[in-house]
Amino acid sequence: MRAFRVVAAAVLGAVVLAGCGPSGSGGDDAPPKASAQPATSAGPSPPADAGASPSASPTAGRLPAPGETLVRVTRTGGFAGQTHTLVVKGDGSFTRLDVKARPTGTGRLTESELTGLRTALREADFARLPRIATGGPTIYDGFSYAFVHGGFEVAADQGSMPESLTKVLDALPPFTAAQDAP
Repeated sequence: MRAFRVVAAAVLGAVVLAGCGPSGSGGDDAPPKASAQPATSAGPSPPADAGASPSASPTAGRLPAPGETLVRVTRTGGFAGQTHTLVVKGDGSFTRLDVKARPTGTGRLTESELTGLRTALREADFARLPRIATGGPTIYDGFSYAFVHGGFEVAADQGSMPESLTKVLDALPPFTAAQDAP
């Protein structure tokens, strides 16, 4: 039953996320345009690239433009069985979406909050995380999460959340405006 919930959460997250993007061509989720200069050369690499992983995503090392999506996280479940999505842009602006992908609020992270989120995302190393995290204890009425960042999607139940994703959650703004209140 637990595996079903994880898969169902991942599918629901994918459906919600698919409906969040702009219609038509272009938009903020379009892949970056190729530059006139090649990303790699036939000559030796500069020392700055010495620690780069060959399996890393082409977007993993670059910062998204201000209007591009930095991270999208969907949270489902809980006692009330609600679904909420947060979309954080490269400039720190964020939008809260309901289950039908309708905006329910907006805001902006401070520079220090945005830096903390970027650090947590980089340290999470999405390319190496399991697509669906499993193995933790079942938390009845807990939340399931679907993260989309740098071309990778990762899903996890609250009880199976890798520590690196917990740090990403901690760096995000609240999923609902009610959580903003003191």
